[in-house]
Amino acid sequence: MPLPRLLIAMSKDTLVIDIETKNFFTDVGRDNFDAIDISVVGVYSYLRDEERCFGEHELGELAAWIEGTGRIVGFSINRYDIPILNRYVPTNLWSIERFDILDEIERVMGERISLNRLAKTNLGVGKNGHGSQAISLYQEGKIEELKAYCLQDVKVTKGLYDLLCAQKYLLVPNRASGELLRWECSPFQKLLV
Repeated sequence: MPLPRLLIAMSKDTLVIDIETKNFFTDVGRDNFDAIDISVVGVYSYLRDEERCFGEHELGELAAWIEGTGRIVGFSINRYDIPILNRYVPTNLWSIERFDILDEIERVMGERISLNRLAKTNLGVGKNGHGSQAISLYQEGKIEELKAYCLQDVKVTKGLYDLLCAQKYLLVPNRASGELLRWECSPFQKLLV
């Protein structure tokens, strides 16, 4: 859902970001962010009303998108995407306002949930697979499939964020019982794109 033109003129961009990597912590050691290498970065720009997947050799172009950004939205970005991506761009990503859907849910609900499960519950559509498959796609040279996988994650994350902005809550299935709990983001002002 693109932003109204008046709001765009008054605001900086909001980006929905998801990264895929060439390797994972099981390869390099837990929390060894400096040894994790990016394969692609999927982005949706509200200001441009455009999605794009940047390959590892296009990260300079991604830096230009990030430069005019006032907020980064994602799912588990504070624990994974931002620490890794921060090594690749000249802007300090920690200085940009972030809205991490998973962190906010965990802070209020006390437990984590997968992006796939949250998306299927609220949007009726989920991910294209599991993150470990993204590493295999990279290793097999299937870059277009990898980009499609990454952009699907961006689409469902954006869909969740848009829904949260519109209705001010998401339904979160309880891990043990499966009961749907209503999670309201507070304060709602944090959400506005």
